[in-house]
Amino acid sequence: MRLLVVEDELDLSRIVSTSLREEGYAVDVAEDGEEGLYKAKSWDYDVIVLDVMLPKRSGWSVLAEVRKLKPTPVLMLTARDAVEDRVKGLDGGADDYLVKPFELKELKARIRALIRRSAGQASSVIEIGDVTIDTAGKTVTRDEVTIDLTAREYSIVEFLALHLGKVVSRSTLYDHLFDEDDDSLSNLLDVHISNIRRKIGKDFITTRRGQGYQLE
Repeated sequence: MRLLVVEDELDLSRIVSTSLREEGYAVDVAEDGEEGLYKAKSWDYDVIVLDVMLPKRSGWSVLAEVRKLKPTPVLMLTARDAVEDRVKGLDGGADDYLVKPFELKELKARIRALIRRSAGQASSVIEIGDVTIDTAGKTVTRDEVTIDLTAREYSIVEFLALHLGKVVSRSTLYDHLFDEDDDSLSNLLDVHISNIRRKIGKDFITTRRGQGYQLE
């Protein structure tokens, strides 16, 4: 899953983005509202984490412009704890709201919930035959045996599982699983798909030639 973190407090931005990358997310960052809006318009993110108080353009303004174009889930961050601010954010199109200071584990849980909700998945557990994907614990088991996946391999499995039955193109996988610093022209995706099949089963991911990949 690819996230955008728009935060002008550099230490907080670094801590949040590093922690999210350790969870296997692809993370782009922006330090002001103008840069955040540009990136939000340019790529299709799974979640945007958006601070309210930003240089150049406020989080409210960024949210308003994004909502004219995309339904991307937006989680607002703010140091303000006034009810009026929370109402303003939610009525303005924000999907969730988190007041600073916050615990990273709560931020991650809220991001996971937004991703599930966006995909129409109510439960954190997805079962596909004898394979179980736990999006909260970020684990995959087959016949109750845990499969040892890398963070990127797990992200691919989760993304395909959240789009169960649908063909997902290679370009979509690159857009949602690799950040702006990754080399999207490499064969990384092929390597990861091959490894997943070796670990879970060769028939787990179906290749639709010329179209992409699918979990059925």
